[in-house]
Order: sequence, then structure tokens, then C-alpha cells
Amino acid sequence: MPILVETSLNNPQPVLSLNGLHAGYGETEILHDINLYINQDEIVAIIGPNGAGKSTAMKAVLGILTIREGTVLLNGGNITNTPANKVVEMGISYVPQTHNVFVNLSVQENLEMGAWTRRDGIPERIQTMYELFPDLKSKRKQAAGSLSGGQRQMVAMAKALMVDAKVLLLDEPTAGLSPKYRGEIFETIQKINSNGVPVLIVEQNAKQALGVADRGYVLVDGANRFTGTGQELLDDREVARMFLGGKHVEN
Repeated sequence: MPILVETSLNNPQPVLSLNGLHAGYGETEILHDINLYINQDEIVAIIGPNGAGKSTAMKAVLGILTIREGTVLLNGGNITNTPANKVVEMGISYVPQTHNVFVNLSVQENLEMGAWTRRDGIPERIQTMYELFPDLKSKRKQAAGSLSGGQRQMVAMAKALMVDAKVLLLDEPTAGLSPKYRGEIFETIQKINSNGVPVLIVEQNAKQALGVADRGYVLVDGANRFTGTGQELLDDREVARMFLGGKHVEN
């Protein structure tokens, strides 16, 4: 049976919620009554076919497209259509799929650039990032553009976490990566979450994303289609047939 769509009404104050959102670019509406939320201790994945509105939902949070109806709430406060720079200052960290590092700057310089909203504690925060991403410490003087795709993605996440993030948004963090680096990225996402940062992921590698997610949302044609725990979505035969290559995952 299809999994029924839930809304943030089931949780009175999640960290981040999109409620009845209609949004798009110019006159074109892409999101049609989207509802989703993420709690403090969760990893939440958004999956679905190309063009389903997954990345658009994230951009709606960042205020970089037009929201016609509905609300975006951060810890219960309305941030609908707030400019992106203000959203970041409020604690929403975002890693886009591409152009997410300064390729000509060193790893350490990228981290310093990520700290633009911090007033103090930057050296200590950089050290924390090297502890969270140990592969980066030995490469701290290397240009980010000279790194492998997986290492560059880690720089992008570390740069985003230089602020005191209330929630981390990741748009296709494993796109184009080898299976080895995909696994490492998902392990790092779990580590970030275990350190107290809720994570919202848009991801084409649906099986792996749902494998680490507490909950997931399936979007189709800009609307909610299914939701449930990561395991419920993996086990659902209709979700598997439509989005997971036709095979549901056995426990």
C-alpha cells in the first residue's frame, strides 16, 4: 500500500518545516502544496525522479525563488521569502550540488571563507572541522580545485559547517562520485548528525540516502507522493518499483 503523506502538523515545532508550499520561477509553478519537516535529531531525505522539485524545495527555504502560498518555518519562526544571506545568518547552511567551493583557494582558506558570519572562535572551529573531516587536515594548504570530487565535497560540507548550523541542507552530495566516496560521504553525514546537526538531503542515490535517513519524502511532479521512515520507503513495493530500480530492500 502507498504510504500516506504526513505534514508538520504531526510535530508542533520541528527545526525546519515547509507547509502547504506553492513556489516556482516567474510565472511557472514547480512546487504544488509541498509539506515536509525535519526534527532536531534527524536525517531526512528527499528523493524522486528528475524534475520532481527536489532541489526547488531547498531553494524555497533559501528564499531564491518565489513562494506564492504556504510558509517556511525555522524553529517555529516564519522565514518565508527571507533573502538567502539572512537565511544563512539565521543558521541554515546550504551545500549546492555544483560550484560549492572556491577552487583557487586552499582548503583552509575555504573554511575561513565559510566563517563569514562568525565574530570569534574561527581557529577553534577550523580545528573542529579537521577532526570531523580528518582527510582534509593534511591537505589544508592544497587548492580545493586540485582535490578529488569526494574530497572537494567534504570541503564544501566543512565550509558550510563553519557557522553554528541549526540545520544542514545538502543538494545531491554524492552526484558523480565513485561508490567509495559515496559511502564516505554518507558516513560523514551520519557523523555530522550525531554531533547534533539535523540534515536534509536531496539525493538521486535513493537507496543509500534512505538507508541512512530517519525519514524520507518522495516527490513527483512537484507534489508529495509518499513519506515514511527510511526503512518503510525501502520496504514499500510501489516505491521500489517506481524509484528504487524495481526491487524492495529486504531486512
